[in-house]
Amino acid sequence: MTIDEVVLLLKASQSTGLTTLQEIVLRSSWSGKTYTNIACEADYDEERVSKIAAHLWQLLSAFCKEPINKSNFRQTVENHRLSKAHQQLVKEFNKAATAISLEFPSGPVSLNSRFYIPRLPIEELAYAEMAEPGSLICIKAPKKMGKSSLILRLLVRANNQGFRTVTLDFQQADKAVFASLDTFLRWFCAKVSRELELEPKLNDYWDEDMDSKVSCSIYFQQYLLSALSSPLVLVMDGVDWLFEYQEIAGELLLLVRWWYEQAKGVEVWQKLRLVMVYSTEILVGIKQTQSRFNIGLPIKLSPFTKEQVLDLALRHGLDWTDGKNVESLMAMVGGYPYLLRLAFYHLVGKGGLEGDLEQLLQQAPTEAGIYHEYLNQFVLVLRDEPELQDAFYEVINATNYVQLPALACKLQSMGLINLEGDRSTVACELYRLYFRQYLKM
Repeated sequence: MTIDEVVLLLKASQSTGLTTLQEIVLRSSWSGKTYTNIACEADYDEERVSKIAAHLWQLLSAFCKEPINKSNFRQTVENHRLSKAHQQLVKEFNKAATAISLEFPSGPVSLNSRFYIPRLPIEELAYAEMAEPGSLICIKAPKKMGKSSLILRLLVRANNQGFRTVTLDFQQADKAVFASLDTFLRWFCAKVSRELELEPKLNDYWDEDMDSKVSCSIYFQQYLLSALSSPLVLVMDGVDWLFEYQEIAGELLLLVRWWYEQAKGVEVWQKLRLVMVYSTEILVGIKQTQSRFNIGLPIKLSPFTKEQVLDLALRHGLDWTDGKNVESLMAMVGGYPYLLRLAFYHLVGKGGLEGDLEQLLQQAPTEAGIYHEYLNQFVLVLRDEPELQDAFYEVINATNYVQLPALACKLQSMGLINLEGDRSTVACELYRLYFRQYLKM
């Protein structure tokens, strides 16, 4: 069986189908990802991921008539063929679904996907900037807004142009990395070295009598960049997450600014093309007055427009050209790409909901809705942070806007609110309706 056959079999055989989280666990486990990685990438609790997985292995063990667990899942299932009874079950299930080959909305949208909505003119601006010597691109958007999909396309374009590429996700680093600025910068340099398949030679360039930033810059200039015959595109993902470690974050931003300025006059620094990815406004000068990090090309990913949502509907085989269904869906979830794609996935791919937008919207802010698993994760996070919960609860109950100077940026990075200046409003009606019910239960 292929992973698609596994998913179809479980959908067809279970009266309730598969939940969003169950399908993520199946597909990610098939790809060899750990429960920790799955939980991190999908924004779910690791213990919950583990429990969901254990239930799935029980179901598959019954189908295959032999024990299945995470370690032998793919190897065992690939050697099994669907029985005639299971083939008939899947065939009947497919009759109730569309002939369109759907993609479950999890992670970056694949390069050859028909469901990717181009971000014009943003993409072309980013491609052009990346080709400029010593460039810096700053991509800002809340979670689930399409940053990873755009980054994937930037990296492919860079590779096609013969550039070297390295991606650092600061959320994936061990906590010990952030023990001090020196420890962090040594990890930073070693990580880039290994990604470039170069032997880390930190001790040859690191001088304990100098500032750590100076040693890091020397390492990049005299070793890493000098060793490359082509430009290096260095993507730094989760930059705002670093602000849990304020001293390190502030010093890194100052370092990036210095590298960017050096590229204007020093040829070797022109090989470096930086891409910084974050979810909320970045401020520098943490120890003194704060100001916006305003160098390089700023790119802000906004929610989809009505025209883009109509395009996405058509790509799913839905004739919504009169615009009424587009307006109804956007009235509930706005233009948020993940929420929209999950709706289309269920409208088109699940026979019980096919074409029934009204039912989907009625259930959306409830436990029976397609968004419950996703939204419940926010409930768990907010309950662990009472001040953040109270601030968000104030926003969802406001008739106008709310001013939240201390907490607005974090709520914005989570994608829960829109922030214009110091004015906070709830991101979409789905959030208002759902969190009013479940946030303080």
